[in-house]
Amino acid sequence: MPSIDQVARQYRGLCLTAIAEHLPTLLSQAETHESSYLQFAESLVEHEQRQRNAKRIEQNRKRAGFPLLKSLEEFDYRFQTTISKREVNSLLDFGFIDNRDNVVFIGPPGVGKTHLAIGIGLKAIDAGYKVSFNTALGLMEALELAELKGELKKKINQLLKFDVLIIDELGYLPMNKQGMHNLFQLINALYEYRSVILTTNKEFTNWGEFFIDDNVAVPIVDRIIHHSHIFMLGGESYRLKSKLNQAS
Repeated sequence: MPSIDQVARQYRGLCLTAIAEHLPTLLSQAETHESSYLQFAESLVEHEQRQRNAKRIEQNRKRAGFPLLKSLEEFDYRFQTTISKREVNSLLDFGFIDNRDNVVFIGPPGVGKTHLAIGIGLKAIDAGYKVSFNTALGLMEALELAELKGELKKKINQLLKFDVLIIDELGYLPMNKQGMHNLFQLINALYEYRSVILTTNKEFTNWGEFFIDDNVAVPIVDRIIHHSHIFMLGGESYRLKSKLNQAS
């Protein structure tokens, strides 16, 4: 008669670690519910799948590189009235990812663009997609470093492994000529192949201000807005309002 520990080791040998770790509990539950052999076999598989899925989601959240975790449930739609909960929830079937569409949030600082981008990114990870969060500045620096090493194509290919690339705060700082070239290479590679969630403080007609060169701005804008869901956010800064309320 094999012991529980012996059987658990056999499961570990098959890389079924979740079953191995919780085998005593699973056996106890089966006895309590008087499960059939088939029901017990199914419960083992379901338990392993649940644990693997939870672990995968946790790993993908870490790989995403979010600066902080902001859920959509925390977003205050009473404050930001230029976008509705229904509009945001319409994105959560993730058809935009499957169709390689983009999502663009345009508005002044502090109105919730980054919160929405992170919240949608977290939901996408929970649904099984891979997401990478990047500030525009951090992304430009990473691409520039890769270009200096002669590894720009390699870096872009690494980013293409994600289903969704979040680019946050594009337009806050001007770009040099090489930065514009690198970004164009990335956007061109992503075009109709991967989805982008973009936040920016400038409308597309003003992108020449930070690209400096309309000859670069126009083709980038063209690739981003083609097949995209665009949301204009208005209002005063939520962060500033919160600080003023705290001070008063």
